[in-house]
Amino acid sequence: MANHKSALKRIRSNEKRRVLNRYQHKTTRNAIKKLREITDAKEAQKMLPSVISMIDKLAKKNVIHSNKAGNLKSQLTKHVAAI
Repeated sequence: MANHKSALKRIRSNEKRRVLNRYQHKTTRNAIKKLREITDAKEAQKMLPSVISMIDKLAKKNVIHSNKAGNLKSQLTKHVAAI
């Protein structure tokens, strides 16, 4: 167990960040799946910017790698354009 006040605080803050990161990552993955299932072009066009924004936020916080974010955005944009 931690011996210093700062180490105890670090444990608390790490747990808070971990839970928040998991929530945001899972929410983004669900949004991506939902976007891939959409068959209506207008609805997909409307949803794409919000999903891209979610992906960018995860990459900015280093929850996912920036290259993975780029690949996801590229694939989703191609998918929406093909509908």
